[in-house]
Amino acid sequence: MNAPAPAIAVVGSLNMDLVIRAPRIPRPGETVLGGDMARFPGGKGANQAAAAARLGARTAMIGRVGDDEFGAALRETMTCAGVDVSKLIATAATPSGVGMIFVGPDGQNAIAVASGANARVTPADVDAAGDVIRASRVCLLQLEIPLETVVYTLRCCRRLGVTTVLDYAPAPGDPPAGLVEADVVSPNEHEAAEMLGLDPHVEHDPRLLADGIRARGARCVVLKLGARGALWQDERETIHTPAVRIRPVDTTAAGDAFTAALAVSLANGGGAGASLRFANAAGAAACLTMGAMPSMPDRAKVEQLSRECGGS
Repeated sequence: MNAPAPAIAVVGSLNMDLVIRAPRIPRPGETVLGGDMARFPGGKGANQAAAAARLGARTAMIGRVGDDEFGAALRETMTCAGVDVSKLIATAATPSGVGMIFVGPDGQNAIAVASGANARVTPADVDAAGDVIRASRVCLLQLEIPLETVVYTLRCCRRLGVTTVLDYAPAPGDPPAGLVEADVVSPNEHEAAEMLGLDPHVEHDPRLLADGIRARGARCVVLKLGARGALWQDERETIHTPAVRIRPVDTTAAGDAFTAALAVSLANGGGAGASLRFANAAGAAACLTMGAMPSMPDRAKVEQLSRECGGS
């Protein structure tokens, strides 16, 4: 008997993250001596696929790695996380994506990414994975692959009746028409401000940010607000859920864990409030471990943290 079709398809990026802990994030022109460099599998797409699988969803990864050592390691890591990698393409004569991450003593970070094979994910790759996407309840996307491929995937999913969740990161400077056609658009507050042409360094009313994004065509907006929790807004309701209080070790992939948990809850038929609580707990749990993909929590850990902090 064939294995059940994946419930979640992830179309996105895979990177090898090179992480340096430092006494502070370097400023322009400054050299800061840090600790030993550590290597962790990452990339927003890979992080979210691993998180979704660990949270109990049948998950498939659609994307590209290089035909190199990092690509082989990323494929192996995804397989070990329980992710279907049958649609993951090894790209000849192209390096895998790499992220360089500086982490400060408070767990905050600064990241630069070399896209490598991620920049070569095409609409044709999406068509080649059509059977996996068609069989999924949710397709999860981010913006570390070409934007035309993201827009193409969103429109394919709409034709197929597959729910889409778009993690609006990293925020593009000039977003193309169609990028907010996802069923759920989930930026953080800085990315939301940039989308709307507002100052991302100024605190804005989350409800007004959500209003602005929905005015651009999004059916539902889920804002990640960091220490202020998360906000859900659609045509029927607006819900705010406070953050889970923790002492963070590394916040690098908190947003990825949040978005993956949101997608898993929605794939399982969860409503707005329950999905926000589950996603908040997953994002908090990811901050308790160093590294991106290694920090992606399993369902037991998320549910335990939610109970300890008064969630349901």
